[in-house]
Amino acid sequence: MDTTTAADATAEAISTIGSYFMLNPATYQRGGELGFAGFNFYVAGRGGVLGNVDADLVTAAFAYFEPAYVRTQWESGIGVMEPLAAAQAFAETAANWAEAHVPDDFDAARLAELADKLAEGARVTAAPLFAGWRKLEVPESPKAAAIHHLNALRELRGGIHAACIVASGLDPLQALAISTPMMATAFGWTELPEVDGLRETWEQAEEATTAAFAYVFESLTEAEREEFATLVNALYSALKG
Repeated sequence: MDTTTAADATAEAISTIGSYFMLNPATYQRGGELGFAGFNFYVAGRGGVLGNVDADLVTAAFAYFEPAYVRTQWESGIGVMEPLAAAQAFAETAANWAEAHVPDDFDAARLAELADKLAEGARVTAAPLFAGWRKLEVPESPKAAAIHHLNALRELRGGIHAACIVASGLDPLQALAISTPMMATAFGWTELPEVDGLRETWEQAEEATTAAFAYVFESLTEAEREEFATLVNALYSALKG
């Protein structure tokens, strides 16, 4: 399997698996136990890998979120916990989710090994959240380690995708309206723009993302790429099914 085929074959799984723990009610229950209030745990936890920065930098990294909403959630979140500590707490919820949801008969150790090779060999260009997440402590459990590394790859692909969206001429809010309009409220927006006639441009940006992400698979042999694709898609099928 060549690098472009591997990037295409794994795009949906990589883009989706890491979001599952972020959508899990148990994540925000844990945030409440730590003193957070709802979404500020997400913003401080995910953005916390950037360190003690101004909210504009978090908005830049998140790409698709309403700036004033990010500022409110970020400033309230880091008032509860220092950013890097919030990031580690957020990562721990990912580990807890993995233990509860990754099937016991799944070869999580091998997936973690391959995903780690991909993440370690990747560039941080255009992906600050990936750069920060990659520096967090990796869980010892194979299940948790697999999800940890997959989320790193999700942040990497997400950063590249945002760059491709901007390069295509689309506004990130237009991209959100095309791809996942149901998330607009969660991202702080009260209304979405008209996007008739823009889907083809978004699809071209998605293709450009896959092409730009393909180099990551140079860290694996052809056989390892196929093995990774088989494993990650099997896990994706198990988790969504």
